[in-house]
Amino acid sequence: MTMLPSPVIDLSADEARRIALRAQGLLGAPDRRGGVRGVLRHLGAVQLDTISVLARSHELIPYARLGAVGRRAVEDAYWTESHSFEYWSHAACILPVEEWPHFAFRRRAYRSRPHWYHDLPDGAYDAVIKQLRAEGPLTATELGGAKNGGEWWDWSASKVAVERALMYGEVVCTERRGWKRVYDLAERAIPDAVLHDDLDDTECLRRLVRLAGQALGVGTRADIADYHRLKGEQFDAVVADSGLVPVTVEGWGKAAWADPAALAAPPRGRHRTTLLSPFDSLIWERARTERIFGFTHRLEAYVPKQKRVHGYFAMPLLAGGRLLGRVDPAREGRTLVARQVSLAGPRAVAPMAQALREAAEWVGCDAVRVEKADRPELAADLVRALA
Repeated sequence: MTMLPSPVIDLSADEARRIALRAQGLLGAPDRRGGVRGVLRHLGAVQLDTISVLARSHELIPYARLGAVGRRAVEDAYWTESHSFEYWSHAACILPVEEWPHFAFRRRAYRSRPHWYHDLPDGAYDAVIKQLRAEGPLTATELGGAKNGGEWWDWSASKVAVERALMYGEVVCTERRGWKRVYDLAERAIPDAVLHDDLDDTECLRRLVRLAGQALGVGTRADIADYHRLKGEQFDAVVADSGLVPVTVEGWGKAAWADPAALAAPPRGRHRTTLLSPFDSLIWERARTERIFGFTHRLEAYVPKQKRVHGYFAMPLLAGGRLLGRVDPAREGRTLVARQVSLAGPRAVAPMAQALREAAEWVGCDAVRVEKADRPELAADLVRALA
């Protein structure tokens, strides 16, 4: 492990929290001129997920930071003009196209592995590349069908081939159409200026660690490595040369690093009041969320219904730089239904009402109905605040 200089900067827990909020675009004036593309560049990765309740997660991320940006405008900002691509980062993520070179290390790793767990008939890979060259961009269905008709992972040969080509970097996902990936040849979809694997693994990792540190503001080894799903030893190998500054944070009990630009000016400005996607990068890492906000966050969509505590898609409430509760939303016609609301206390009532009203308006609802609250004594107050 690389020996690091001793931290010379001490941060209070509150300073670290505010630095993290500003770095994630949730404290201070939003960059409206940069818009959705500015949010993507700033965060470096926006996670995709199939679940859609209010909206899909990649729509909720810019909404939380910019407010009621048009949903069609969100999709256009991501997917037009070769601005972004989809690849494996923290999970399946939309990434700014300028980050293509940084993932050369991951593409090389995929190429060097024994062929993936799916068998692939001879010629299937080349056939997909040939079809994309002649006809692309195409979905897996247009390439010959995504499924063989069996279980969930019973993919067709063409689907296996195109996903393998995606991991190798020969093919790129350029958009989602009806939630299906749209594939094209990387040589056609990625601008020439960034279409290369020239960076060696060490340089890829160094850049990703620095970018993750900038997006988080301040974080531990696990926090920063987790941002793009790097291994701890990969972080260790490059952090000394990443430009991040060692710091100590009150109460963290772990080594931490900060973006020097984040330390240069105290975080100031207006706090966003908003509902967060469970896949928001502010709360990606459960241990970090508990450490910074004293808030336990867990997606329960894949938990059996009878074992759920907060609901299927519970969205944390951010207000005043704190996580003050959560709501499990649904939609019935033009009504946003708060199926289950959890509130930290009376101070959470007004911001929860504000966040629910704004979210309802954004998705085209004109009413909000509260079904259940974990603190019945506050439910009436919330209903009154929504009136």
